[in-house]
Amino acid sequence: MAESIKDKVAIIGMGCTKFGEIWDKSGDDLIVDAAYEAFEDAGIDPSDIQAGWVGTTGTGGTGQVLSVPLKMQYKPVTRVENACATASDALRNACYAVAAGVYDIVLALGIEKLKDTGFSGLGMGGGPGTGVAPTTTAPGMFAMLATGYFARYGLSPEEGKKMIGTVSVKSHWNGARCPKAHFQREVSLEQVLKAPIIAWPLGLFDCCGVSDGSSAAVVVPASMAKNFRADPVYIKALQICVGPSEGQKRQDYDYCHVEETWQAGLAAYAEAGIKNPRKEISMAEVHDCFSITEAVTMEDLQFSPRGKVYEDIIGSNAGFFTLQRALEGGDALPVQPDGGLKCFGHPIGASGLRMTYEIYKQVQGKAQLPERQMKNPKMGLIHNLGGQPPGCTIAVNIFGL
Repeated sequence: MAESIKDKVAIIGMGCTKFGEIWDKSGDDLIVDAAYEAFEDAGIDPSDIQAGWVGTTGTGGTGQVLSVPLKMQYKPVTRVENACATASDALRNACYAVAAGVYDIVLALGIEKLKDTGFSGLGMGGGPGTGVAPTTTAPGMFAMLATGYFARYGLSPEEGKKMIGTVSVKSHWNGARCPKAHFQREVSLEQVLKAPIIAWPLGLFDCCGVSDGSSAAVVVPASMAKNFRADPVYIKALQICVGPSEGQKRQDYDYCHVEETWQAGLAAYAEAGIKNPRKEISMAEVHDCFSITEAVTMEDLQFSPRGKVYEDIIGSNAGFFTLQRALEGGDALPVQPDGGLKCFGHPIGASGLRMTYEIYKQVQGKAQLPERQMKNPKMGLIHNLGGQPPGCTIAVNIFGL
């Protein structure tokens, strides 16, 4: 009979490089930096690692992406690629190997060196299809998510633009306080609203950038975790949901939700035993490739009721998702406490583990700066979205004490 992964596996060490345009370091350098921070955090020697999983979409083609820079001596290494859920899937595979009893100490690492390639993030998206679906850019498809949401829930263009703009302002406030974030400057709502349009209503500040970066985790069986440290962080749920990508071909697709996120959330909450996500989740790092994506994800993950995220962003309960409100002692569910994709950055193959790094540090009470440390967080969620609203690969993972 199938069993849950809940509390069977623990993370005992994590590392994360600074994200950004890192011209002075190679991909190998970034891997070494992230991995050795994780080894030191776990209190282990690199030779203790029995197997590795490396996630990347374009930085190398085999497990040698990991074994060469780390000088791993003939250990098994698996390369994982699953769009923007790549790092989360690398962690998922590593955790299941440990839970199965095959290994005791393993490494999961995500890496992407994008800036050297000139990749801007505006390329054509989507996988193989029938040839009848429209060809669009990522900003174009997520702009449709925004206009679809505004239309269904009766937001005027001005109200909708202000709502998603406030999401970006919040992320910049958080990122400005996170030393490893790519972008570390606050912006005003006026700046966001007046920024050049990329695909209406999405302006420049509604879109995440792409970055270089690496992140890593050392994973062991839960029964061994406290042999390494007093405050391991336990896996509560690991879910991947991949849809049939029917949205562009169905007349009933509403362009105001992502079905795979909804389904992955349901599965993750069931696995973790969570009944009320809005109350039981302390913080979340979600895939804010665009500001509208974060807003819609709040409803797909049941943090806000359907059609009501406006109230939690700028309406009657404004600021519910802000770190600032949580730090001031208010009732809040901080989203993107490290700035998210929007400000921490998005090296595609590393993002899921970067999100996990923030949850890991926060629940341990060890956020990079004391002034950004939440008070007694218990459980955090991460969400990755690979693809476009009509059809996605989604990861939803939950971690806690």
